[in-house]
Amino acid sequence: MDDPITDDLLAILACPKCKAPLARQADLLVCTRLECRLRYPIRDGIPILLMDEAELPSPA
Repeated sequence: MDDPITDDLLAILACPKCKAPLARQADLLVCTRLECRLRYPIRDGIPILLMDEAELPSPA
């Protein structure tokens, strides 16, 4: 099955909290803004861009 999250789709997705672009990391979409860095899951090829589902970045 083809990956439903194409580069074109990724280009228009944004973090619901800060509106910054998202980057793909395995089965997560990660906010690219350093002050935010929330991580959103991808389940069955569908990005779950809900604040309740977001994970905080792991400590460095």
